[in-house]
Amino acid sequence: MRAAAVVLSLFLAACVQHSFVSERLFCGLSIPGGGQVSQAELDAFVAEVVEPRFPDGFTVWRARGQWRGGSEDSFVIEIIRPLDPRLERAVQEIADAYRARFRQEAVLRVTAPVRMQLVAAPGG
Repeated sequence: MRAAAVVLSLFLAACVQHSFVSERLFCGLSIPGGGQVSQAELDAFVAEVVEPRFPDGFTVWRARGQWRGGSEDSFVIEIIRPLDPRLERAVQEIADAYRARFRQEAVLRVTAPVRMQLVAAPGG
C-alpha cells in the first residue's frame, strides 16, 4: 500500500510539473519565387493571427537557420501554454495560417513540457 502511495505521489508531481508546454513555431522569411516577408507583414500577422489566440502573452524573435541545405532568416513565435486541446488547436491554426499566407513549404513546430515560475516583485 505504501509503495502504491509513493508511486501515485511521484506520478501526480510529474503531472503538475509538466502541466504547461512551450510551443515554438519556426517560420521562414524567404518567400518561394523570391522576396522576403517584411517587418510590416510580420507585425500584421502577429496582430491578426497570434494576438487574438494568445492575448495573455507570447514572445517573438528573429533568427537565422538552415533549411534543406541553405541558410534562411526566420521568425520564431514562442508560446508557453497550459495543456488544453483548444490551445493545441490555436497553435496549429497559427502555423497553418503562416504557411498559407506566406506560401511556405512548412513551419517547424516544437512542443516541449516546461516547468515555469513567474518571478515578480513582492506585492506585485
